[in-house]
Amino acid sequence: MQIDLSGKVAIVTGGGKGIGKEILFKLAREGVYSVAIDVSQPDLYDVADEFANEGLQGTQFICDIRDSERIAEVVDQVVKKYGRIDILINNAGVTGDGPVETLSEETWDFCLDVNLKGTFLMCKAVAPIMKTQKSGRIINTASFAAIIPTINGSAYGASKSGVRHFTRVLAGELGPWGITVNCYAAGMVPSTLNGFAELPEDQQNRLLDTLTIRKWGEKEDIANLICFLSSDAAGYITGTMIDISGGKYATQFPGNAYK
Repeated sequence: MQIDLSGKVAIVTGGGKGIGKEILFKLAREGVYSVAIDVSQPDLYDVADEFANEGLQGTQFICDIRDSERIAEVVDQVVKKYGRIDILINNAGVTGDGPVETLSEETWDFCLDVNLKGTFLMCKAVAPIMKTQKSGRIINTASFAAIIPTINGSAYGASKSGVRHFTRVLAGELGPWGITVNCYAAGMVPSTLNGFAELPEDQQNRLLDTLTIRKWGEKEDIANLICFLSSDAAGYITGTMIDISGGKYATQFPGNAYK
């Protein structure tokens, strides 16, 4: 099976670095006009340079996904430039750790505003365009924390659980227009946000022992899933969260199989 995404238009939030950048470039290399949204102008300059060097097609916009007015401006410019929006990847996210009794309101609000409200605002801006087209793919970033949260992770877990159920509701609302809405729960993919690969060896082993496939996930694993969910081949998948965690806690003690 060949996945053909050529000529489609995608927006990737948090596309300036990390997993978002990997998704952005993967889509662009598949022939997608790939639009990066990020809060870091230096990261967007780097993306623009790399796109130029590879001959990839796309645009970059500075945008805080908590700002509905700026989102509207960016979406309007994308439609004016490309005529449509086929794919929305809500990748941008933050963490907000701490025990509930000492967690600040600012930390709680920041985590919920970026992870959940930002996803809502992006979907709200793009949905009318996709409805007019009678087609579209929306893919939201949930987390394994939406399945099993962590101690001191109430804000993050709440935000990602919210994304999971928001995805289901939106899928129901947009289904009549041929638009699919899904999310995914990544496991442990080392990034600047989590620092898994920089942890002491004993801590890394403890985390790896929770995985059925006992190795760190890679950014490309996520990007490959995004390509599939963005394609016509995934047209009958909607309203679901896909676990792409390497089988995290598929059994109670998966690490025992490696002893």
